[in-house]
Amino acid sequence: MRSNLLFDFTVNKENNTVNVKREFGAELSLVWDAWTKPEILDQWWAPKPWKAVTKSMDFREGGMWLYYMQGPEGERHWCKNDYKKIDLQKSFSGLDAFCDENGTINTDMPRTLWTNTFTSNEETTTVTIVAQYESLEDLEKIIAMGFKEGFTMAMENLDEYFASQKK
Repeated sequence: MRSNLLFDFTVNKENNTVNVKREFGAELSLVWDAWTKPEILDQWWAPKPWKAVTKSMDFREGGMWLYYMQGPEGERHWCKNDYKKIDLQKSFSGLDAFCDENGTINTDMPRTLWTNTFTSNEETTTVTIVAQYESLEDLEKIIAMGFKEGFTMAMENLDEYFASQKK
């Protein structure tokens, strides 16, 4: 799905961050729900043909989202996000990690500190995302794993979700 909505993706190797500014053709409350409710996240978070499946989610400061991405061959990659700070319909942050089905962190993989900020425009909502890594090595490892391509595909899935809500 091609659109004229803003999508800016930059990597800052000096600060070990990925910075994304993404505009969606939906109102703030719907965009917020899409990022914070598991029944919606599961519809778009994983790049196709993968799918996201939530095991549990407690969206509150100190809470956690435990989920896996399942591939076309049935393989599963578990992840968790520990929510740090939440300002309803404005921003939230969380520390993401690869883990097992019980939430035990895989210390061989980088962790990502996500900070997502939501801005309502007249007919669109912009989400500004900062993904922070502990080191340049961690940042480069995530980029080499296809983060940009996968995240771009997930954003397109979210566009499709919003389009389906207008019907």
